Amino acid sequence: MNPSVQWITLLWMLFSGAAMGVAFDSYRVLSVQLRFPKWSKHTLDLLYWIAAAFFIFRMLYATNQGQLRFYVFVGLFIGVWIYFLLWSVITQRFVVMLIQVTKSLLSFVYKLFRILIWSPIKGILMFLFGCLTFLWKFILALLRFVLKCLMPFWRLLQWMLRPITSRLRLPAWSKRWADKVIKAWKRWF
Repeated sequence: MNPSVQWITLLWMLFSGAAMGVAFDSYRVLSVQLRFPKWSKHTLDLLYWIAAAFFIFRMLYATNQGQLRFYVFVGLFIGVWIYFLLWSVITQRFVVMLIQVTKSLLSFVYKLFRILIWSPIKGILMFLFGCLTFLWKFILALLRFVLKCLMPFWRLLQWMLRPITSRLRLPAWSKRWADKVIKAWKRWF
């Protein structure tokens, strides 16, 4: 194999090792900050290592057609080691800051949604419900008033029709049904 290809592969493996370190630190900080359940930790670790292996082999295939040599492992190890030596703390702080900014932004968007969309819709719905309640109570009061005004005429009509209705024999079910209707009528009016 050409020495220049070996040096390019070594350089890409250094970058790939550093990228693995960035991904690992980001994943580690995210799992702590977002409080992933303990049962998911092993699954997420497995997914990280599978993704890292695919990434490394993709980079290896792009640089030297996937030939696995000793200097590939040396490059990966040195890349990860340099990353953890120099940039690990910076990456962790950056990810924490990014999470805090994201949480603040989501909180702001949520408050904006509540103020600009949810509260006006809720206010309009409460106003409409209040108007409908008032209208229903007004109609019931108006009907009560009309019925009280018509009650003397109803009693007069009953008195006039008593000779006829006293001779009629209605079935028992009609009397029960009429009693239920009268009871419901008195409850509403």
